[in-house]
Amino acid sequence: MKARAIVAWNVRRIRVDRGISQEQLAYDSNTDRSYMGAVERQDANPSIDLLDRVAETLGVHLSEFFVQPPKGARSYETLPKGRKPARSHHRKK
Repeated sequence: MKARAIVAWNVRRIRVDRGISQEQLAYDSNTDRSYMGAVERQDANPSIDLLDRVAETLGVHLSEFFVQPPKGARSYETLPKGRKPARSHHRKK
């Protein structure tokens, strides 16, 4: 597995394990949400400075992003969107 794939897998794994949305992680680490998504999809090559901010936000050491996933490990499922569900416009009487 290439380094970018390992980083992407671990960022997503840790974020999902902590129940943090991609949007919240981006906000808390002062990063654009779409860029954070690109990191997790392996479409972006994050800087060490960005990974350092993300690690601090997630409360892990930077080295956690470079841990080799176990053989056969699956990608983590997505969390519900960070926004609140739409409210019903019906009023109770």
